[in-house]
Amino acid sequence: MNILGKRYYFFGLSLLIILIGLGIILFRGIPLSIDFTGGSLLEVRFANQSPETTRIYEVYDGLGIDDVQVQTSETGSYIIRSRFLENADRDAVLAALGEKIGAVDVVRFDSVGPSIGKQVTSRGTLAVVVSSLLVVLFIAWSFRGVTHAFRYGICAILAMIHDVAIIFSATAIGSLLWGWEIDSLFLTALLTVIGFSMQDTIVVFDRIRENANIYRRLDFETLVNHSIVQTLQRSINTQLMTVEFLLLALAMFGGVTLREFAGILLIGLLSGTYSSIFIAAPILVLWENREWRTWFRKPAAA
Repeated sequence: MNILGKRYYFFGLSLLIILIGLGIILFRGIPLSIDFTGGSLLEVRFANQSPETTRIYEVYDGLGIDDVQVQTSETGSYIIRSRFLENADRDAVLAALGEKIGAVDVVRFDSVGPSIGKQVTSRGTLAVVVSSLLVVLFIAWSFRGVTHAFRYGICAILAMIHDVAIIFSATAIGSLLWGWEIDSLFLTALLTVIGFSMQDTIVVFDRIRENANIYRRLDFETLVNHSIVQTLQRSINTQLMTVEFLLLALAMFGGVTLREFAGILLIGLLSGTYSSIFIAAPILVLWENREWRTWFRKPAAA
């Protein structure tokens, strides 16, 4: 099975998915929730009626709240996002909705101040950066007996960046289709995916290191391809049989909140398994062969 022979097809597939999500983000912006931007989320349900969202906008406009977004959920409720509301402001909104539209039931109400949103953003970014640096140091130390040990750490980080980009791209597509947002649960899923991806990548790299001592006469590309094939069944069985099926069931039958979290985690773990086999190890071979020297050269005439 010559997996590395098709490495540029795998690179192209990943690039296509990432570019689609990047295009959505450029045109629509990053779909941040109130966990990061600060603000209030009010989910309500009206008794025996489903009013037009324009009527809800009119109520908020009448109270001087103009930065409002209204979405309908699958359960028939209305999810209303706005600037940060104090308890008095919330009570005024509910009273106005009840007076101008009808009896209203509160499903949930969440508020996050702007300072808390900034804190979540900074700490989430710091967690990703610190974990990345620790991974590079760990791999460089563990592979210190291998030639160009630092390359393994950098390739693992590149695979991790690939997974993060895929998750953001999938979330951007999900925001367009189903109203997904980047919230605190997204950050939890992201850090979980980084951990799984690194673990899978290290398993592949460790097999390459073991085989390098056994098959000394093999060229590097053949050695890496053989190592990937050896770990392929383990990666598929570990991810699909123990994790992915469970997440798929949770995404299909879980609640609205868990469905988005499970969907992002499902895509991220698939990407982590994919990147450890089809991205990290191929980049290692690409680096060893210095293939970028021939990317922009015209092929020699026959």
